[in-house]
Amino acid sequence: MKKFDEFESFARRHIGPRPGEIEEMLEAVGASSLDELMDQTIPRSIRLERALELHPPLTETEVLERARELASKNQVWRSLIGQGYYGTITPPVIQRNILENPGWYTQYTPYQAEIAQGRLEALLNFQTAVSDLTGLPVANASLLDEATAAAEAMSMCYSARRRGQGERFFVSERCHPQTVDVVQTRAQAVGIEVDVGDHETVELDGNCFAALVQYPSSDGEIVDYRGFARRAHEAGALVVAACDLLSLLLLESPGAWGADVAVGNSQRFGVPMGYGGPHAAFFATREDYQRRIPGRIVGVSLDADGNPALRLALQTREQHIRRDKATSNICTAQVLLAVMAGMYAVYHGPEGLYRIAERVHRYTCILAEELEKRGVKPRHRVFFDTLRFDLGEEDRQSVLERAAQAQINLRLYDDGVGVSLDEVSTTEEVAQLVEIFTGESLRDLDSRAAESSVPERHQRSDEYLTHEVFHQYRSETDLLRYMTRLQGKDLSLTHSMIPLGSCTMKLNGTAEMMPITWPEFAGLHPFIPLEQAEGYRELIGELDELLCEATGFSAFSMQPNAGSQGEYAGLLVIRAYHRSRGEGHRDVCLIPTSAHGTNPASAVMAGLRVVAVRCDDDGNIDPEDLRAKVEKHGDNLAAMMITYPSTHGVFEEAIRELIEIVHQAGGQVYMDGANLNAQLGLTRPADFGADVSHLNLHKTFCIPHGGGGPGVGPIGVREHLEPFLPGHRYAAVGGGQAIGPVAAAPWGSAGILPISWAYIKLMGTRGMTEATKVAILNANYIAKRLEGHFDVLYKGRNGRVAHECILDLRRFKRSLGIDVNDVAKRLMDYGFHAPTVAWPVIETVMVEPTESESKPELDRFCDAMIAIRGEIAEVERGADPETSPLRNSPHTALMLCTESWTLPYTRERAAFPAPWLKQAKFWPPVRRIDNVYGDRHLHCTCPTVEELVEA
Repeated sequence: MKKFDEFESFARRHIGPRPGEIEEMLEAVGASSLDELMDQTIPRSIRLERALELHPPLTETEVLERARELASKNQVWRSLIGQGYYGTITPPVIQRNILENPGWYTQYTPYQAEIAQGRLEALLNFQTAVSDLTGLPVANASLLDEATAAAEAMSMCYSARRRGQGERFFVSERCHPQTVDVVQTRAQAVGIEVDVGDHETVELDGNCFAALVQYPSSDGEIVDYRGFARRAHEAGALVVAACDLLSLLLLESPGAWGADVAVGNSQRFGVPMGYGGPHAAFFATREDYQRRIPGRIVGVSLDADGNPALRLALQTREQHIRRDKATSNICTAQVLLAVMAGMYAVYHGPEGLYRIAERVHRYTCILAEELEKRGVKPRHRVFFDTLRFDLGEEDRQSVLERAAQAQINLRLYDDGVGVSLDEVSTTEEVAQLVEIFTGESLRDLDSRAAESSVPERHQRSDEYLTHEVFHQYRSETDLLRYMTRLQGKDLSLTHSMIPLGSCTMKLNGTAEMMPITWPEFAGLHPFIPLEQAEGYRELIGELDELLCEATGFSAFSMQPNAGSQGEYAGLLVIRAYHRSRGEGHRDVCLIPTSAHGTNPASAVMAGLRVVAVRCDDDGNIDPEDLRAKVEKHGDNLAAMMITYPSTHGVFEEAIRELIEIVHQAGGQVYMDGANLNAQLGLTRPADFGADVSHLNLHKTFCIPHGGGGPGVGPIGVREHLEPFLPGHRYAAVGGGQAIGPVAAAPWGSAGILPISWAYIKLMGTRGMTEATKVAILNANYIAKRLEGHFDVLYKGRNGRVAHECILDLRRFKRSLGIDVNDVAKRLMDYGFHAPTVAWPVIETVMVEPTESESKPELDRFCDAMIAIRGEIAEVERGADPETSPLRNSPHTALMLCTESWTLPYTRERAAFPAPWLKQAKFWPPVRRIDNVYGDRHLHCTCPTVEELVEA
C-alpha cells in the first residue's frame, strides 16, 4: 500500500489526465486499455519482457531528504582556482525571480518571436553587454561553455579561410588547459592541425588560418597582443581571444587591440559555478563574419504596424537549414544563464560592474604587494585577478597544507601554485592568504587603494554599457518590475501547453528543481579534488545506473552539455572504436532524409561523410534504399543515425531489420534520443540494437528548456564502446582509450543533473512507464479529435501515432495561400504556442502534448485548432485571406484599442475567439514580425531612441 501511495503522491501530479479522463480518452481513440493501445502502437518485437528494475518511487519529501544527504557529502571549500570559474554573488532578486521562476525556466526557444519578446529583450541586453565589453560589433545570444566556444571560433575561422590557405590553427600554450583539450578534440575529427606553442616565438605563415590566445593568460598575466595580432593579420590569419569578461571592465577590449573573435564564459556575472555548469559562453566577432557566427543572434526588426520588435536573426545560418554543409551543430544555447548574466549587468550597471572589477583587482594587488614584502614574488608583474607563484617543493607543500587547513583550494602547478580572487573576496581573505603563503599572521592589513598593476597602455579608456537599460533600474523595485514586465511578454508552461513535437515540453516539478540552488551543489568549482565532491559523484553514479537500466546501455558519459554535443560525442566514440580495430577508413554516416538538422551537422563535425537514405510514403526508412546505400558504401560505413520513434511520429516496424543491415556491414547504429519519451518502461534502445544514443535530459528527464537552454545530452553506449567514452584531465572519467573531452568540465553541466536524478527517483518504474503510456495516449487523442479537420500525415500500424503527430497543412497553402505561419500566429490569439512548424515536412505542424497535459487542456488546444480550421473554411468559401483573422494574427491589445478598425471581423473575434480567453488572456505584445526587414537591417545590440525613430 505504501508503494502505491507514493506512486500516487508524485506521478499522479506529474501525469496530467485523471484516471477517469484516461478512460474517456481511451474510448475516444477506440482502445479498451492503455496496454491495448501500446500493443497497437509499439512493435511487439521490441517490447520489454520485464518491468524496469528501478528503485521504488520516493515521495517529494523523501527525495529532498536524500538530496540533502548527498549535498552534505560535498565540501564547499573556498575555491580560488580560477581557470574560467569564479566565486560570484547572484543578486537575490535575480535568483528568485529568474533562476527559480517557472515563468522564465519553462519557456521554449524563441522561434515564435511574437510571444517571446521579453526573453529576446533580455538576450539583447546580454548581446549588448558582450559587444560593448569585447569591442566587437556582433555578438550571439550565448554558446555552451568557453572551451566549446573556442572550438566554434576555430571552425568559423576555418570556414572563412582564403582559397589555398592551410589547415593550421595556432593555440597559445597559455590558454586554459581544458580549452586546449576541447579544441584539439574538435580539430582532430576534421583534420585541422593544432599547433600549441609560445605566441611570442611562433612563426606565422600562409599555412596558419587562425590563432587562439588567452586574455589575460591562464596564469594571470595581462599580455600585450598588439604585435602578435599584427603579425597574424599580415600572415592572413584571424585572431581569436578567449577573454575574462569581468577583466574587460578595466582592460583594453580585444577588439581594440586587433582580435577578430572574442569568446569566453559569462559565469562570473552572477551565475553559480555549479561544478562546471550550466554557464552561458559568449561569442563576438566583426561584421565581416556575421553570417558565419555559430548559434543564435537576437536582432531588431519591425512588426506589421512598424513598431520595434525582436526576433532571431539570420536563421539561414543555422545547422537546421545548412545540414551537411553546417560549420556548427549548435542547437541548445544557454538562454536562462545568458538572461541571468545580462540581468546582472542591468542590476549593477557600468559603475557597479567597474567597482566589482576594480575591487577584485585592488585586492589582488594588495596580496601581491604583501607577499612580495615577505619574499614571495609572483611570476608576473602585470595581472588582473590571478597570481602564479613559483615555489620549491617543500614550500609548495607547506602552502597547500595551510590552505587545506583553511579549506581553501588553490590552483596547482608542477612548480608552484596559483590563486585567483573574485567578487566574493574580502580584506580578511587577503590576510588569510598572506598567512597561508608565508606562515605569518597578518594583524593589520592596509586595505588602501593599492597601485594598479595594469600599465596605462592596457587600461580601458572608451565607454561601455551606455544604453539606458544599464542605467535605469537601480532600485530593486524598479528592477523587479522590469523583469516582471519582460516575463509578461513571454508565453511559458505557466500559461498553457507548449505542444512542440520532438521537444517534449512537460512539467518540471518544483521538488526536482529545488536542490540546484543549494550551495552544496551550486557552489563547487569543477576542478576541485574529487574527495570534496563525494555527494556529486554518488548522485552521478546513481543517475548513471538509473539511465543504464532505463535504456539497456552499459555505461554513460554525462559530459556532453547539450543534445547536439551528445550527437557529436557519440559519433566520435564510434570513430575511435573503428580506429581501434584498424578500420579508421570507415567515414560514411547514413542519415534518413527525415532526420533532425543537427544529425548531419554533427556527422560533419565528427569528420564523417553524410549519405542520405530515403523514406517511403509512410514516413519509414526505405529498407531497399538502405540496402543499396550499405552495399555501395559498406567497406567505408561507420554509422547510421536514426531517431526512434521516427521524426515522423511512428514506431517503424522494421527497426530491428534496419539495424541488422547496418551491423552486418560492420557499421554502428547511433540512435538520436530526442523521442525517448515514447519508450521509457516499454522498450530499451540498446535491447533492439542501438550501439550509442544521446539522451536529452532537458526533454524526457525534465530538465527545463530554460527558453532555449540549458540542456544536457549524456551518451549511453553498449559495452564494446565503453573504453572510448570522453575523458578529462581533471577527473577519472571515460574509458581506457578515451576520446578527448567534448566540454570544459568533466561532467559537463553537472549543476542541473540533480533534476533528472530527482525525476527518476520520484517516478520509479511504474510512474515512468505510466508516463510513457499517457504521452502516447495524449498524442493519439489529439490525432483522433482533429480527424476530419486536418490530415495526420503519417501513421503507424493500426493507424496509431507515437507520442507526436504531424498535421498536414500543405493543401491550404496550395489552394488558398494560407500557410503554416498563419496557423501558428493565430494560435497565439488562443493563448497557445504553436507546435513545431514546417519540420520535418514543410507546411506541416508536429504536435507533441507530453504526458503532463490534462484532458481539458488537450481539448482547449483541439478546440482552437478546429476553430482555426473554420476560419480557413471561410477563405475556402470566398473570404479574402488578406483580411482574415489568420493573416492579421496575432492581435495585440494596442491594435484593438485604436480608434479605427477596418477589418471585416469584430475586435472581440480577433482577441477572444474562444470562451476560456475571457477568464485568462495572454496578450501577444507585438504583431507579426517582418523577418526580411530584420535580416536586411541587422541590428543585434540594444537600439537607441534615435535608431528606433529612424527605423
